[in-house]
Amino acid sequence: MGVRVGPGARLGAAAALLAAAGLLLLSIRLTGHPQPDDFYVAPADLGSQPGELLRAEAFTTDVPEGANGWRILYTTTLDDDTPAVASALVIAPDDGAEHPVVAWAHGTTGQATGCAPSLLEHPFEAGAMPDLPATLTQGWAVVAPDYPGLGTAGSHPYLLGEPTARSVLDAIRAAQGLEEAGLAGRTVVWGHSQGGHAALWTGGLAAAYAPELDLLGVVAMAPAANLPRLLEDLTTSPIGPVFGAYVMAAWADADPSVRLVDYVRPAGRIGMEEMAGRCLSDPSVIVSVATAILGRDPVWHGDPARGPVLALAESNVPTLPIEAPLLLAQGEADTLVRPDAQRDYVAQRCEAGQELEYRTYPGLDHMGLVSGDSQLLADLVEWTGARFAGGDWSPTC
Repeated sequence: MGVRVGPGARLGAAAALLAAAGLLLLSIRLTGHPQPDDFYVAPADLGSQPGELLRAEAFTTDVPEGANGWRILYTTTLDDDTPAVASALVIAPDDGAEHPVVAWAHGTTGQATGCAPSLLEHPFEAGAMPDLPATLTQGWAVVAPDYPGLGTAGSHPYLLGEPTARSVLDAIRAAQGLEEAGLAGRTVVWGHSQGGHAALWTGGLAAAYAPELDLLGVVAMAPAANLPRLLEDLTTSPIGPVFGAYVMAAWADADPSVRLVDYVRPAGRIGMEEMAGRCLSDPSVIVSVATAILGRDPVWHGDPARGPVLALAESNVPTLPIEAPLLLAQGEADTLVRPDAQRDYVAQRCEAGQELEYRTYPGLDHMGLVSGDSQLLADLVEWTGARFAGGDWSPTC
């Protein structure tokens, strides 16, 4: 996405970036994106069947002892049914057994092609995967899609529900073809933040798009579900500049009527484009990243929750019915995905007849919910194990 600005605005923005150079040195986890290698290049003939395994190779980065890893390339479709390719990681215990599948929908790692978790220095830390070793210890395998446009060519549909959900479902399908991983059909989807939004869309789309999959549960952790409310918070939230940069880049590609010039002040446009081209390889530095690149001056021109941006937000709220058991988890100290916005979303879904279980965690913020000694981690294993075992569950509504 390119926007023309005058030389005065460029000089002002450049000065702001230079002033932030010291902060950039502190944010060592903010990186330019790695360059995808030939593994991520689509073959000349994709065929027409989504979820087909195209290639696989061994993957070892941060794979725990006692497990095997692969990266895979597979076919998927965009929301207009255009064929596409996407990549994913598959991690499975090295025990010769059959493994139920946890499909992991990662949190925000960036918008640029090179920001795929499978390309980053710490692929599971980058996407905020909760306790991979504990997951594998249960005898479960993990299928972790990168999403379209991360690793592979094309625009990444950041917080655009249907193409992201299709890529998650097709990753599960494709991974079944990796015989050495020993994957069972039973699947539970987990997701956090951006990935929580993806998990909700995946659960809602599964029956129509991939009815053959045995989806036993969906867990959405601090999901970015209430998109209109997130837009309203852009001007005040600490995540506003990061969320805004990725949203504007992705949504302008999806809808030409979304123009950066209509929403962002001239002095903020270069910084916004710079942010959109960076990978967030450590989610814990998300606020300092935005401050380093964009500074503390207002970047928005008027209210961002308006016009075509608001229309896209409203159409990408996950409202499709989810047939599988659904758990939503929220940290009560979250300043990025606010608890009041999440409560409103839950109330709307309950009113619409969606059965779900809603759990809140006092004192935990956005990243604290899925790290350290969060009670959610134990709850997640227990809840998922019960789904694989065919146990009962107790929906809140």
